[in-house]
Amino acid sequence: MGRGTLKVAVAGASGYMGAELLRLLLNHPSVELAAVTSESYAGRLVGEVFPTFSGLLELRYLKLEPQELAFSAEMIFLALPHKAAMAGVAGLYPLGCRIVDLSADFRLKDAALYERWYGTRHIAPDLLAKAAYGLPEFNREVIKDTRLVASPGCYPTGVLLGLAPLIRARAIDPNSIVIDAISGASGAGRKTELSLHFSELNENVKAYSVAGHRHTPEIEQELSHLAGQEVRVTFTPHLAPLTRGILSTISCRLLEGQDAADLLQLFRGFYKGEPFIRILPEGQVPETKAVLGSNFCDIGLAVDEHTGWVIVITAIDNLVKGGAAQAVPALHVMCGFAEGAGLLVPGLFP
Repeated sequence: MGRGTLKVAVAGASGYMGAELLRLLLNHPSVELAAVTSESYAGRLVGEVFPTFSGLLELRYLKLEPQELAFSAEMIFLALPHKAAMAGVAGLYPLGCRIVDLSADFRLKDAALYERWYGTRHIAPDLLAKAAYGLPEFNREVIKDTRLVASPGCYPTGVLLGLAPLIRARAIDPNSIVIDAISGASGAGRKTELSLHFSELNENVKAYSVAGHRHTPEIEQELSHLAGQEVRVTFTPHLAPLTRGILSTISCRLLEGQDAADLLQLFRGFYKGEPFIRILPEGQVPETKAVLGSNFCDIGLAVDEHTGWVIVITAIDNLVKGGAAQAVPALHVMCGFAEGAGLLVPGLFP
């Protein structure tokens, strides 16, 4: 393993998101993986748990002890489950290290809203105001000045990137937003659950958490911030027999008579210089296969002239741009590294 300049640790490195972080950080030009934690696999080599790392990463899993972890590394990634991560952050933040939390525990600014949607008391509400929402495409300056980044959820990433230019330009009715998104099974995490068994998932597509998915308040919070007014959305997620990927189809009413060419120009201007946003030409639509294993978000759109609505479609890999790799550009921004370092590679095809 190459030696870097910044020592990093990954807590919760035995789930899908944690393993993906290890893959991305393993050969990063500016970091050294110094420690990994897992309560279930403490004492075992990473390569024993994930054979893909055999011979490449000789670290053993530790139990999460904040003092020891902060002593080992300057930057801590938390890939812990929702509701569990806040205890880790509460223990690590006073020790002075920088933290990127991949859970939902610090994304919502209102503790009461978090408690309503996640069904548990927030034990560190004083840290909510200190956490920067970790989407560099429109929150870069805030990320620079924080020690705690709340990495966005997978569904919100695809949705927010598809809507931000339209919301900022006031090109759409903010009360007309309808989102249908399809995710692969890895978005549910590495757990045993009947609905995720092969025989249940294969050859099946279904909606779930209809009119009540817990990413809804996160989407609404960030859209409201962009719009400067309260925004409410209709969001319906679906599960498909894919391992990775999220395809989001976002429909909303245009306020003026722009055509697709006008809106594509708006998107290209909004995302000019952003290394991980790809705006597709008119007539092309994104697909999950094109972003598999990559940190890119592909965006395409069409205008329905009959109704005066715009349909925006985005595609991301939920474990990369929608998860682990989302956290790496946050590290880059916090530490002044080039944002594309270690991430500007094409997806896997076929």
